[in-house]
Amino acid sequence: MISMKTNLKLLAKELDLTCLAGEAFLERTIDGAYVSDLLSDVMGKANAGMIWITSQVHRNIVAVSSLKELSAIIVVNERPVEPEVLAHAEEEEVVVFTSGQSAFDTAGLLYSYLKRN
Repeated sequence: MISMKTNLKLLAKELDLTCLAGEAFLERTIDGAYVSDLLSDVMGKANAGMIWITSQVHRNIVAVSSLKELSAIIVVNERPVEPEVLAHAEEEEVVVFTSGQSAFDTAGLLYSYLKRN
């Protein structure tokens, strides 16, 4: 069970994530996570409040995150995100983090964190 005290700000500190966009929304709570690089998969299976772990870095990740009302996106594998994508994320109030870890390691760390909290 995930504690209501768990939010993006605490998560970012614990997992050493860098916030690239949406810093004003780090008080959002977390209701689980979804890992996928297929946009259609995320649209069909992710639930509102989840964090999405992906290596995709194009503009459509913002649209999907906004559509599904996800808490945040974590971009993995040290993939750079273009300034235009981050500007779009700010406009859509989408939080975008980056992780220096692989999707596997990021998901494992996130899973452990959410189980503890």
